[in-house]
Amino acid sequence: MQARYWPDEYVRKKRTAKEALSVLKSGRRIFIGSSCGEPQHLVNTLVEEADRFSDLEIVRLMGLERSPITRLVNQDRLNSFHVRNIYQGAGDARHLAPSRPFITPINMSAVPDLFRKNQLPLHAALIQTSPPDDFGWMSLGISVDVGMAAATSADIVIVQVNARMPRVLGHSFIHVNDVDFVVECDEPLYTIPELPELESAHKIGRLVANLIEDGSTFQLGLGATPKAILLALSEKNDLGVHTQFVIDGIMDLVSRGVITNRRKGLNEGKIVASNAVGTENLYEFVHDNPSIEFFPADYVSNPGVIARHNKMVVVNMVKEMDLVGQASVDALPHNYFAGVSSIPDFVHGAAMAPGGRSILLIPSTSVDRKTSRIVPRLSGNVVVSMNDAGFVVSEFGAVNLFGKNLQERATAMISLAHPDFREALFEQARDMGLLAPGRKLSESLRGVYPAGLEETRTYDGQTVKFRPAKPVDDRRIQEHFYNLDKKDVIARFFQNKTCFFRDDLEGMYEIDYIKNLTILAVTGDFGFGEVVGIGAYMLESPGNMAEVAFSVSRPWQGKGIATVILHKLAYAAMGNGIAGLVAYTEPANTAMKKLFATLPYAIKTSRDTDMVTMTCYLNDEQPAPDAGPAQRD
Repeated sequence: MQARYWPDEYVRKKRTAKEALSVLKSGRRIFIGSSCGEPQHLVNTLVEEADRFSDLEIVRLMGLERSPITRLVNQDRLNSFHVRNIYQGAGDARHLAPSRPFITPINMSAVPDLFRKNQLPLHAALIQTSPPDDFGWMSLGISVDVGMAAATSADIVIVQVNARMPRVLGHSFIHVNDVDFVVECDEPLYTIPELPELESAHKIGRLVANLIEDGSTFQLGLGATPKAILLALSEKNDLGVHTQFVIDGIMDLVSRGVITNRRKGLNEGKIVASNAVGTENLYEFVHDNPSIEFFPADYVSNPGVIARHNKMVVVNMVKEMDLVGQASVDALPHNYFAGVSSIPDFVHGAAMAPGGRSILLIPSTSVDRKTSRIVPRLSGNVVVSMNDAGFVVSEFGAVNLFGKNLQERATAMISLAHPDFREALFEQARDMGLLAPGRKLSESLRGVYPAGLEETRTYDGQTVKFRPAKPVDDRRIQEHFYNLDKKDVIARFFQNKTCFFRDDLEGMYEIDYIKNLTILAVTGDFGFGEVVGIGAYMLESPGNMAEVAFSVSRPWQGKGIATVILHKLAYAAMGNGIAGLVAYTEPANTAMKKLFATLPYAIKTSRDTDMVTMTCYLNDEQPAPDAGPAQRD
């Protein structure tokens, strides 16, 4: 074969868009580059030439609303074009209705093989690249995903060379000698403005940040809360990124030194992605940046590759979830490819990764607050199955569904719902047989989880999480009392109690967080921890006083666990307008007396024959919500 000098080849292959597209024939299948890397000039020309074609099939990832191809779907041009959208969402949204018959559901990691194995033969590929470098290599820039596989599989490759396309490193290059036609056209790339933040975004962001440890590698899907999540991650250390989409907020964390990619376990020192979606500043950031590499979807979205990362955390927004943990996903009206987010691939990969976890975000209601997003049964297709559901976060809290039975799942999901919808969901769950007949909702009906009371401390090298109790803690609270020493049971209940039925303990986990509050000290993994300490207050109507009671497992006594719990209860009680606290104990219980003495209030003590009553009134001076000698994380 005669060697070809690439500059000569480049000149020889140059065409106008109309000339290049003239080689396309009716009845063929054409791939068009996706997301913000769509070759707009080529696509506009193709649309202008629509009358010349019949039954031309367009293959692409679901794209932007303002794309000419998207608009074409809404026009009566079906004799000219059929648009096959590769898309993982439900397709139920009103703005997707015209596209629904032609949606092709498939995992992103499998799409490249669909082209390479000729299972979906491509007669032509229209892609956009950067200008060639000194060696003739052109970068697919901000849109590598499935475009590389299309370019190496199609019979004809037409590239739009755009000087405004960043040169992104990684496996993102195609050589001038490997394309058939070159169309030069410089034009602005598609950009995505900052998405409007949901009202619940910052609450969700803080809860998500609590689930991401230092040294984690994360993937963040597109949605309406990424800015809040990334802002909440600003105090983390040594995070890594392996994701489908690089977005603007990632730049900020890199500049702050939060993202270093040093502890990923794979591709260390590099942000790895398939696409960039955002502003022109982002596109400048990824240009020739040696710390960023883009790879095709069969690498980035490959569950086996994802699983090789340390502490791989995948975070994705879903449209709707049912009471057993199934999730539906759909595109946003202004950003259709939000539904093409490799969610199943990343969820499966995280499940296999050391220390990995999947987090699904679900705002509790629609934007107008008229509809619950947590429902008895999904209205759309299942994208994440109940077997794959792990952590779920709404503005009302976070739960872990992994390993939970159906009653535990339903209880957890109801606790994440907006209070306005909890009673109806509870009744529907009971009608569906998800809850035992005697199960009650009671005080938790209107409760809003006070995440601000959460705190993590370290005792002798072991982490303890202090947090308010949730309805899903019923079994853990039972186990705590069953495991108590006999003397501690008597000190807590004033009798040698041997049975701790759920009905008797209901007031500790079915709480409204205002009149009744329980603080737990928990060790172990989120959702599977052991309760080592419990403190609760219960409002007594006369005098607006709250009775408090405590118990700490014997191995954890003397470490300051109860002190932390008491100070949190006092802090919360003051904020909830409670006048004071009262505790009842036996005269010999000196530990309880010392515990109450740690409060910064005057303690009034009275004694009957066999009972000591300690009372304190919460003055205007706000107590600190942290106490005790333990070292913070």
